[in-house]
Amino acid sequence: MSVTSTVIGYPYIGANREWKRTVEAYWKKTLTEERFEESMKALRLANIQKQIDAKVDIVTVGDFTYYDRVLDVAAMFGMVPKRYNWDGKEVDLDTYYSIARGNKESVSSEMTKWFNTNYHYIVPEYDRSSLRLYENNPLKAYLEAKEELGVSGKPTMIGPITFYKLTKELKKGDQPAYMSQLISLYTQVLKELVAEDVEWIQLEEPILATSISEKDMELAIMVYKQFSEIVPEAKILLQTYFESVDHYEAVIDLPVAGIGLDFVHGYQENLANLKKWGFPEEKVLVAGIINGRDIWCTPLEKQFDLLIELESLVGRGKLWIQPSCSLMHVPVTVNSESTLPEPLKNNLAFADEKLKELSILRNALCEGSHAYQEVFNHNKSSIDDLNNHPSRKLRNVHEAIAQVNEGDFNRTSSYEVRKAIQQKSLQLPLFPTTTIGSFPQTPEVKKARSQMRKGEISSEDYREFIKLEIKKWIDYQEKLGLDVLVHGEFERTDMVEYFGEKLDGFAFTENAWVVSYGSRCVKPPIIYGDVQWIMPMTVSETVYAQSLTKKPVKGMLTGPITILNWSFVRNDIPRKEVANQIALAIRKEVQFLEGEGIRIIQVDEPALREGLPLKINKQASYLEWAINAFKLATSQVADETQIHTHMCYCEFNDFIEPIRKLDADVISIETSRSHGEIIEAFKHYEYKNDIGLGVYDIHSPRIPQLNEMKAIIDDSLEVLSAQQCWINPDCGLKTRKTEETLAALERMIDTTKTFRERYKTSM
Repeated sequence: MSVTSTVIGYPYIGANREWKRTVEAYWKKTLTEERFEESMKALRLANIQKQIDAKVDIVTVGDFTYYDRVLDVAAMFGMVPKRYNWDGKEVDLDTYYSIARGNKESVSSEMTKWFNTNYHYIVPEYDRSSLRLYENNPLKAYLEAKEELGVSGKPTMIGPITFYKLTKELKKGDQPAYMSQLISLYTQVLKELVAEDVEWIQLEEPILATSISEKDMELAIMVYKQFSEIVPEAKILLQTYFESVDHYEAVIDLPVAGIGLDFVHGYQENLANLKKWGFPEEKVLVAGIINGRDIWCTPLEKQFDLLIELESLVGRGKLWIQPSCSLMHVPVTVNSESTLPEPLKNNLAFADEKLKELSILRNALCEGSHAYQEVFNHNKSSIDDLNNHPSRKLRNVHEAIAQVNEGDFNRTSSYEVRKAIQQKSLQLPLFPTTTIGSFPQTPEVKKARSQMRKGEISSEDYREFIKLEIKKWIDYQEKLGLDVLVHGEFERTDMVEYFGEKLDGFAFTENAWVVSYGSRCVKPPIIYGDVQWIMPMTVSETVYAQSLTKKPVKGMLTGPITILNWSFVRNDIPRKEVANQIALAIRKEVQFLEGEGIRIIQVDEPALREGLPLKINKQASYLEWAINAFKLATSQVADETQIHTHMCYCEFNDFIEPIRKLDADVISIETSRSHGEIIEAFKHYEYKNDIGLGVYDIHSPRIPQLNEMKAIIDDSLEVLSAQQCWINPDCGLKTRKTEETLAALERMIDTTKTFRERYKTSM
């Protein structure tokens, strides 16, 4: 056997989202802790069995989680913020979920994007506490798999450098002590694994695929050197993914037994470095050869040729193959799909299909390509069929893209001119209040949508139901005293899927779910063809809502980059071109809303930063075309039309300049979980446009306290003027209950009134 196969991780949510239902049943207290643990164990073992059935040579264990794998490491080490009043005995489920979701007394920990993916992790908080190993989760996972399935797996966990760099509240003076504790804790984990005769131990270090500093690389060298000295028997597989490694020579020289490199994202740089600097003879190269982040089938013969080249560079028997990253970023199986057109379905590979591709490539390397030439030919023919499909050859779309010019990216007047015109027209008070767009998707709303799709009620009956929901929530908003209203988005399942369903070029799945954060799973659309606007998508609901009130109602749209980044995108043309196709479609919708008298239009871009390349030298190019796509969608409106956008859960400190370049009249940002960082960013950067302060966390079931919201606004007013600030929740409210929403908004309004009273003389 010359080649070994493995995976970094497998989707933990189950083919039918069993994981989600189990977790949420426990939260609702309809499932006991004992039954919860039984269900989770069954899911864990089923996921491992999938790898076994697919004949993966080295099965990975420990990639399962009850909420988030970064949080798992923090809980292992007793990193529980003091506000949860933890007794220090064990991190039980209630404490664990309080960190993730908050509780009645305390806010949750911050949540942000996992590198440049749509997954969100819980940010670890270090408060100078003394840490210790409360439970060795990798060892527990290893022993369970061995006892229940008879397999000696490869336990995995987030590596120490990545965990260290992702930790919050880490003051400079605390860094040495904290790192020292982490080294001791990870060393203990390694010792206990070695004591149980674990052969391979996977430490995931995606931070090494970012533009880390020389100092951070020196830290990594020091840490792994200590591991090798203290636990020399540990065979560590150091996994990098999402990009190439900058410090290639230093990384391959780390004292570990194997190194995982991404030969999908970062393929050119990693391959060039491998050719230039070679690879240590005593180590194995674990090549990420199958794209773990998209749903397209692998060009098998092309990747086989690459594997032949890699094997020639590292030597026979020294090459392992795997997907480029954990398969948690893709759905479970194409077998769950029955309605997709054949040319598209034949080109899809979800997690289970990627395991099959892995097996094909591994066997072809072992047996010779001649035995798989028919498979390779069929694979190439399927890819060619889709590339030549008429849906990818729409002349009017390509002509429209060719006609885009510099003038399409700019508003007619400066922001200062627009603001004066808009204020005269809208007559908004100081600290205008609004929401981000969606209101609770109650069981009744979901039931009506399901009935309509099953044909149990007519489309007309469904539209009348939606109208009743809109009217009900316009009344609620009027009574609460909100200044700018929304129609509530009751007709929308998802902020991307809804628009994709009404545009050309999109396809939709039945069960292709992936996890976004916590138990929140999304079903990303597939952009497989040219995108174009067909008919108005949001106008009827927005205009109806506006007819019910004299207050302005926002038109609510999803921005082109968010639609791009939250979809699975065709890979035959540059993403920039797809973004511009979407932007022109959204621009058409903006024009229709404006033509119907809608004076405020919000085009949300929560995923703008998410698409930012991990390498600093690649970021400027992305930002240029991504920002231009937003402006292409929003700039051709009158000065009187106020353009809003919304961003959430991203690191704003180094992102203020791109936000400024968007030139949105109002940008709403998340400040409830991370207001300290936001305020720090604005201290060093003058920002003139208006800002909506997300003053409470909608992902937590708790009702925000007045003093919590007041503190956020007070802090914001240290660096922003009162005339700039809008007040709103930090995100949409679709996942909350009606009573929670009304109570939270009432407190938000009450908080706003105190600030209006304080600052009324400044108007």
